[in-house]
Amino acid sequence: MNAFERLASVIAERKTADPSTSYTAKLMHTGVDKMNKKIIEEAYETCMAAKENDKAHLTAEICDLFYHTLVLAGYKDITIADIASELERRAGTSGLLEKASRGEQ
Repeated sequence: MNAFERLASVIAERKTADPSTSYTAKLMHTGVDKMNKKIIEEAYETCMAAKENDKAHLTAEICDLFYHTLVLAGYKDITIADIASELERRAGTSGLLEKASRGEQ
């Protein structure tokens, strides 16, 4: 089991945990709006860290962003396998063509 799978497993376990005993459970109990707010916050912090010359700080912020995104995925019953499958589906496809297939510019 890799780090992403372990994290997703812990998130799945905490989905039904007491929110007073787990930050993940607390996020799960606050709903999508709060989770979205955290993802936006972490994305901003990641972008700001990218402007620095501090690999460790950027790595930590990326991990925070991944964590909060995986909490939302777990809340919505999206698994690491689902995410991996979608990435595999996209592999070898030009990003420009993939975006165009979804009607994005």
